[in-house]
Amino acid sequence: MSDIDLDQVRRQVAGRPGPPNAVDIADSLRALGHVVTDTTVRSTLEALRRDSVGAGPLEALLAMPGVTDVLVNGPNAVYLDRGNGLELTGVRFVDDAQVRRLAVRIAASAGRRLDDGVPCVDAQLADGTRVHALLGCLTDVGTVVSLRVPSARTWTLDDWVTAGSLTPGGAELLRRLVTRRAALLVSGGTGSGKTTLLGALLGEVSPRQRIVVVEDARELHPVHPHCLRLQARPPNGEGAGAVTMTDLVRQALRMRPDRLVVGEVRGAEVIDLLMAMNTGHEGGAGTVHANSATDVLPRLEALAALGGLSRQALHAQVVAALDVVIHVRREPDGRRRLEQIGVLTRDDATGSAGIETAVSFLSSGAETPGPGWNAMARLVAP
Repeated sequence: MSDIDLDQVRRQVAGRPGPPNAVDIADSLRALGHVVTDTTVRSTLEALRRDSVGAGPLEALLAMPGVTDVLVNGPNAVYLDRGNGLELTGVRFVDDAQVRRLAVRIAASAGRRLDDGVPCVDAQLADGTRVHALLGCLTDVGTVVSLRVPSARTWTLDDWVTAGSLTPGGAELLRRLVTRRAALLVSGGTGSGKTTLLGALLGEVSPRQRIVVVEDARELHPVHPHCLRLQARPPNGEGAGAVTMTDLVRQALRMRPDRLVVGEVRGAEVIDLLMAMNTGHEGGAGTVHANSATDVLPRLEALAALGGLSRQALHAQVVAALDVVIHVRREPDGRRRLEQIGVLTRDDATGSAGIETAVSFLSSGAETPGPGWNAMARLVAP
């Protein structure tokens, strides 16, 4: 069916009631001058279905085992990631108009608008898939679509050890931090496994404790019997009805949480998280983008500035609220692993916070204590 123009077929059947069936397709193909066979009718009907339902030509990629991301860079370059780095696939679109239709339809299924007036969208589908799209007016390759596939399984710390992403000693140290109700941030780059590791840590929380999770997009799925997950909501088409992360953090404080978790700190909600950790909610947690454990403080300073919090005030909050930073890394081969655990320090002269490396985990599996090891040992001591 390589010579069959689906747009022409679509226009032929557009005026007929209900979804197109085999008879409609056969009539349309005859009207367009094509030879009609059972094979051409079935293949054309299937192609139309793929192009008008779900993720269209990307459905097969999203269904592949182990796929975490599907990336569309215009009509002629579709990549996937299944843990070994990006791979160019054989999927191609007819033109950018087909990619745009797909992006608009996916955005609409998430209740979001995508057109020349609003040429970019960041949303979440009903099955948890994260979608980001930019129309061709903003790029040099045409419409760009990025799909982040939710994990089909929930990882535990034991799973991290089995996968070689965490040493047994590192797992024991993390368990002790959770048991001692240390306040922590999990840091790392995009796709490094921050959320996955945080979910595993929450699975170690006592079932007698209530966890309230606040997220921009629902990604945390801890195996815990008493976990409530709250999700922020963007404004509607009229610009009303938004519920922000900051709004939800404040609501969560009234829900009697034993542990308050912010799935990803991206903006001014960092202030609410730190303040919540300073109101007796021990064992709070969150994730943040950073290149290393020691880069977390500059990152928090930048986010706090968005909320009007000064550097001095931010450091005062951090010193009182946080205990440790857990940094994860994604290797060039796609493997994710725990790289560092850092402890928070305070300069009594200036009141400034600092982060000292307590232990580093090398790719070889070796564990190297750092200058903050003694402070870490006191933190996890029985």
